[in-house]
Amino acid sequence: MIDQIYTYFTIEMIFLWLNLGVLPFWLMLIIFPQSQICKIFIASIFPIFIISLVYSYLLYAHFNEGYDFFKNFKLYLGLNSILNLFNDKSFLILFWSHFLAINLFCGGWIVKDSQKFGINKILIAFPLLITYFIGPIGLTLYWFIRIFYAKRISLYD
Repeated sequence: MIDQIYTYFTIEMIFLWLNLGVLPFWLMLIIFPQSQICKIFIASIFPIFIISLVYSYLLYAHFNEGYDFFKNFKLYLGLNSILNLFNDKSFLILFWSHFLAINLFCGGWIVKDSQKFGINKILIAFPLLITYFIGPIGLTLYWFIRIFYAKRISLYD
């Protein structure tokens, strides 16, 4: 049974399921941010837990294949080292799941924080979309919107 799971979940299949799997979470964050199901499933640890299970499976599978995890530390040596790492599908799928989890966490935080300040859900839809595609710019855009609702500039909270 484990061998069947192992042969089904190739890197390409995991990439497909990760990309399709986060879409319902993002759609709920954008369309139904104040619903109870959004609070339970999206703005909680639930989606991050699911992605961490996938990440753990990937680590296990790469470990069994003899993947050299120490070469991942070469990403700090320069742009050429990062380029070489991104040519490796094993590193790329680990990076992509990491990227999806962080952006989804930021989207959940935006929704929870906007509810604390009573920001209109239509107004936060655009920063959420931008956060889905390019996380830091979406967070910055939300921060500017938040300044007007909080009536103060806060660099930490």
